[in-house]
Amino acid sequence: MSKITVKAFFDQETFTVTYIVADNKTKQSAILDPVLNFDLCSGRTSTRSADQLIEYIRVNQLQNQWILETHVHADHLSAAQYIKQCVGGIIGISEHVTEVQTLFKGVFNEGDDFMTDGSQFEKLFHDGDMLPLGDSHIKVMSTPGHTPTCLSFVISEAIFVGDTLFMPDFGTARTDFPGGDAVTLYESIQKILSLPDDYRIFSCHDYKAPGREHYAWQSTVGQQKESNIHVKQGTSKEDFVALRSQRDAGLNLPKLMLPSVQINMRAGNLPASEANGMSYLKLPINSGL
Repeated sequence: MSKITVKAFFDQETFTVTYIVADNKTKQSAILDPVLNFDLCSGRTSTRSADQLIEYIRVNQLQNQWILETHVHADHLSAAQYIKQCVGGIIGISEHVTEVQTLFKGVFNEGDDFMTDGSQFEKLFHDGDMLPLGDSHIKVMSTPGHTPTCLSFVISEAIFVGDTLFMPDFGTARTDFPGGDAVTLYESIQKILSLPDDYRIFSCHDYKAPGREHYAWQSTVGQQKESNIHVKQGTSKEDFVALRSQRDAGLNLPKLMLPSVQINMRAGNLPASEANGMSYLKLPINSGL
């Protein structure tokens, strides 16, 4: 019997899956990749998705310990700050967030008050770190390639892989974002697939592959090795890189990438308010992204 309970929440607007993982004995919990809803046309945020998490935490009398980001997301805004205000939790991300902050500080022409040392987050994780979660623990596994900040979290027999792997019929993450690399992603995936075959893999997104009726986000290491359309067992690094590069060349940027990165590199905080009390996001023109 598993020592943990995993509850998934699917945000269909961004195709994002947020997880609450609870230690069954102590009821301590961790939230992974919470979504702050954002309407691009009006510039308005809402907490509709995050409020579902908060209700679950309260109804089940969980004690939230962690708010974990698998990476600096480019397709949804993080609700980490709102979650922390409501139910607590230490906000953490990869130590390599500094690379993303340094790059995008230039893209968005951030002022001197924007720090690129990761200090917006309460905890910066390193490969191999072990985080307490009641009678369980969370093992941090560095799995870059999609972005430099990508982490997977191993909790009991479950692996939360962010965007690194999708369902076997959908494949793997894109690698054309700044700092992404197909060779690095291949090597990261091999780390994940070296875990026991019965370990459950929980993905951060699902886009419902052609021919599949329902959204899905849970697989196993064995299923990924057997049938992932991009990187099943026997796929060479060279073949994967060629396939990934060809696919990435035809992809558009996510529609929420520019607002998402500005919020998420700040650990879910909005940019500082200006003289009129309003907070603003920037839209760089012809930036080359």
